[in-house]
Amino acid sequence: MIAVAENRSPRLFLTFEGGSRLSQLLDEISQLLQQGRAPAVKEKVARAIAEGLSAGGILNGGLLAGMGVIGEKFKANKVYIPEVMIAARAMNAGLELLKPLLAENGGEVRGTVVLGTVKGDRHDIGKNLVKMMLEGKGLRVVDLGVDVPAAKYISAAEQNGADIIACSALLTTTMNEMRAVVQLRDSTPALGGVKVMIGGAPVTQAFCDEIGADSYTPDAATCAEVALGFCS
Repeated sequence: MIAVAENRSPRLFLTFEGGSRLSQLLDEISQLLQQGRAPAVKEKVARAIAEGLSAGGILNGGLLAGMGVIGEKFKANKVYIPEVMIAARAMNAGLELLKPLLAENGGEVRGTVVLGTVKGDRHDIGKNLVKMMLEGKGLRVVDLGVDVPAAKYISAAEQNGADIIACSALLTTTMNEMRAVVQLRDSTPALGGVKVMIGGAPVTQAFCDEIGADSYTPDAATCAEVALGFCS
């Protein structure tokens, strides 16, 4: 019999015989995700569901725990973009099974981020990596794609109740669109509490300070950590 304290981490509050076995199962999911073994992750997630572990417990204790390790390793240059992408695919394989259950149970979203590459810039590798890291922290990402004008960030933030607007740029010629995003955010009363985060190869902390953005981060892993902090 499983007893889970409402609105608390199922991993911490499981009280049943065999709890250590299910804890081990969560650890296996985490390890397999880190190895990028998508089919095995999906199989273990299905087993965890069948054995009575909640969707939230599997998400937090297995999938997000594994992506958290990958994020730390990426930040420390112990793994690289291909490994992150493979791990993200493994996470998504497990999420396919969890999403319907999370929706049924009103699964809590840690925060919402509107993300895109700014107008005039069609580079998306960095943006896509940031998206993976954000989702790996349990954040909902509204991906606007590339060549996104300032007004589109603002309307998407309003429509989705965003906590954060995240702008990426790879070209120095497109950085000023970030300034326009900040200015529009500041002139939109409904978005008074929304943070603007910026990043990309030519972007610096000095530029962030100059335009009045809330955060500059040098890499995707740090971006995800700061974003989660803003949403906490």
